[in-house]
Amino acid sequence: MYGPGMAEIYELLHESRGKDYRAEAATVAGLARSRNPQAATLLDVACGTGAHLRHFAGHFDKVEGLELSDAMLSMARTAVPAAVLHSGDMRDLALGRSYDVITCMFGSIAYLKDTDELTSALRSFAEHLTAGGVVAVDPWWFLETSLEHHVSGDTVTVGRRTMTRVSYTEREGHTSHMSVHYVVAEPGSGVRHFVERHALTLFTRAQYEEAFARAGLRVTYVGGIQSGRGLFLADRAQPAAQG
Repeated sequence: MYGPGMAEIYELLHESRGKDYRAEAATVAGLARSRNPQAATLLDVACGTGAHLRHFAGHFDKVEGLELSDAMLSMARTAVPAAVLHSGDMRDLALGRSYDVITCMFGSIAYLKDTDELTSALRSFAEHLTAGGVVAVDPWWFLETSLEHHVSGDTVTVGRRTMTRVSYTEREGHTSHMSVHYVVAEPGSGVRHFVERHALTLFTRAQYEEAFARAGLRVTYVGGIQSGRGLFLADRAQPAAQG
């Protein structure tokens, strides 16, 4: 879970590295509306700092978010003051209301530890859908497309603040273990260094699709978007006609 240090620079750093939250939100909104043209309400699960949510707010009449990290949730409240934001875990989602669109962006679904947790979370998403509602999940890398011993690094300057991010990811079985080091320097504050460690499950594409089906959702995979990870789009499977 992201702590206060990362929450403070999260959106700045990723946007400076080339992540276009506005374009991604527009793409997801368009794909969701292709299935549900009248969609007006959206819940963004694991909404983080509200980086996607603030742009979803331009596409839907009412947006809400769910986030486990208190630090990230505090940032989201500032970014999207009109949104209703919930503190909670996608593994036990129970908000007592329904939405036309439910999203889970930026690989956050991979914090679920196994296919049972994945199925349970997707089932809870389905239970929070309105009639005709759509689920959009931006997955982490599939097991079959993940890289071993992956290293990445960037240094960016925004205003008077310079930030360096260096990460190392090692694949162990079905898990990506990612260590990320940050160095942040700015006048008046000096230099700060902090580390985030994440364990992300490497589900196969087939495991995702099977979990959607077990959750009662009819799913389609859209490749070539979301930085190459693709996107799962799903709605409630219709019961078989009785003969």
